[in-house]
Amino acid sequence: MIRTLLAAAALALSGCATIPPAETAPAAIPAVAVEAYAAPDRELMVPVEGGNVYVRVNGDLDAAPPVVFLHGGPGGTHNGLASMLGLADERAVILYDQLDSGKSDRPNDPANWRVERFVDELETIRQTLGIERWHVVGHSWGSAIALEYAAIYPQHVASTVLGGTYINTERWIADANLLLEELPQDVQQTIAACETATPPSEEQCSRATSAFYAQFNRREPASEAARAYSREIGGRGFNPVIYNEMWGPSEFRSKGSLKTYDAVPLLARIDGSRTLFLIGQYDEARIDTVEDYVRMTPGAEFGVVPGAAHGFLTDRPMESEAILRAWLARHDAP
Repeated sequence: MIRTLLAAAALALSGCATIPPAETAPAAIPAVAVEAYAAPDRELMVPVEGGNVYVRVNGDLDAAPPVVFLHGGPGGTHNGLASMLGLADERAVILYDQLDSGKSDRPNDPANWRVERFVDELETIRQTLGIERWHVVGHSWGSAIALEYAAIYPQHVASTVLGGTYINTERWIADANLLLEELPQDVQQTIAACETATPPSEEQCSRATSAFYAQFNRREPASEAARAYSREIGGRGFNPVIYNEMWGPSEFRSKGSLKTYDAVPLLARIDGSRTLFLIGQYDEARIDTVEDYVRMTPGAEFGVVPGAAHGFLTDRPMESEAILRAWLARHDAP
């Protein structure tokens, strides 16, 4: 699930340039302009049930209905969503780390790991920032929170984007196993063995799982901006504790509290005319499954980012931003 995005993204973003010791460094190093994401215009820690969550804002909160992005996981970070900060030239862009993730507090208390608490967390951020209506963009596990939020607080939702759509565990696992059949036989066999009580070595399992991620999770290397953001923003990154407790050990089965999760019935309760399903061409969220969700949401639109996998916001940031920019502008008016 999102761990695939986050685990793969964490690996891709963890590389740091090696700086030679001062005594051996060249006497003069030419300055190089490095691509970078915009610094936040505002940062704050928002008190929520269980602790405080990190929130950053870019842009004018009064210019147009802001857009808030919800990261995947559970246990991921907002880092992979920073590629959408370019939207701040038209509206405020709000990124945050869910409790127990990234720069937010990390109490690691299972009592906090409830879907309804994550929804309340988002609403508390809205109230704290004094926003009446905003666009809610969820990615992967963030889609589940976005859908739940839109069903409970429609009066505050200008539009909903369900990106890399995870809203049902049974379908997610079935799709992961269908996609696995597209990989070489030896990868399939290794992953199957890794799901048994006597798995192969951790190295073998990691190599096979990485082959899956490379096809369906992240198909492009991280940009310099993404790597720099990961290095400089800090925080404690991905939290495997909450991921394992809520989801489980792998993409191909769930043993955690989300193992029976099903938010599909909520599709009938939201405004389909203000709902966009958005996935990558090679997404873990399979096109057939998401098309089913679209049919269950009258008036909803469906977008596919060409050439991208589950992490389409970083695989194809320009295309993703263009799709979202046009979508948000069309749905600003009440």
